[in-house]
Amino acid sequence: MKLSVPARAAATAVAVTVLASTALLTTGTAAGAAPAPDSATSASSASLLKLAAAPDLPVANVKAHLTQLQSIATANGGNRAHGRTGYRASLDYVKAKLDAAGFTTTIQQFTASGRTGYNLIADWPGGDTNQVIMAGSHLDSVTAGAGINDNGSGSAAVLEIALAVSRAQYQPTKHLRFGWWGAEELGMVGSRYYVNNLSSANRSRVKGYLNFDMIGSPNPGYFVYDDDPTIEQTFKDYYAGIGIATEIETEGDGRSDHAPFKNVGIPVGGLFSGADYTKTTAQAAKWGGTSGQAFDRCYHSSCDTTANINDTALDRNSDAAAYAVWELSE
Repeated sequence: MKLSVPARAAATAVAVTVLASTALLTTGTAAGAAPAPDSATSASSASLLKLAAAPDLPVANVKAHLTQLQSIATANGGNRAHGRTGYRASLDYVKAKLDAAGFTTTIQQFTASGRTGYNLIADWPGGDTNQVIMAGSHLDSVTAGAGINDNGSGSAAVLEIALAVSRAQYQPTKHLRFGWWGAEELGMVGSRYYVNNLSSANRSRVKGYLNFDMIGSPNPGYFVYDDDPTIEQTFKDYYAGIGIATEIETEGDGRSDHAPFKNVGIPVGGLFSGADYTKTTAQAAKWGGTSGQAFDRCYHSSCDTTANINDTALDRNSDAAAYAVWELSE
């Protein structure tokens, strides 16, 4: 049975009770002799613990990052585009948060269209470095605006997931790595540069890359990439658990930073809430919102500001992203 997000909180309490009972039975500190828990009880508690492990990200935290990105854009000519001061200020903001949280961060420099660009990579200490799970998003905007949905939304969610890893002092079996890419709007330049500069051995160590590009669209859909089956099913399982129907993502297929990873054989997946395609009547009936209108009327425009975010979509997609990071890195 898939649990809803509120039910996951209840599962946490149940799991704690199960663990306490198991500890008493195992150590024999309870009054009287007690048999060891049976396999069904052990499996049940393990299942509950696994489900409760992923955090419910506070959407207010994700929005606070978006507010900072908006302020950066406003102070730097209205955008956070490749090669502009707003982009570097955005990168510095994200890096400072990660450094304070205990990540090992690396800035990777490249050149595109005659301007210097930057990727930011953050590694969480521990885990098997021969099995890397990576989540990423592009941090740059177009020159026309602040790029708060495209792609402040994905960047803020990935940042908050990383900070949640730190708060929980999460120690997964696999190694966790996060990336913020430059110059995506010029054709995935930053992510391609990163992938092309991985040795074949290091490429083989990346067991999954999760991409989040536009996850707070104001007239949202709930789209899942249909690339790697395991990653795809992980996202679908989460959404089934909260009673939200999803569709396969086709609008941005191959047009975001998962493409360079996929092209070299790395398993990829991700989430998307829609850009300038039009929401159909059937989709509006399923998800709410307005049919006959674009998922994001401010796509690549000056109105892509903090006012251009659907909080519900941002919250759901951020939590789904965190769930996948936890599930796939265990």
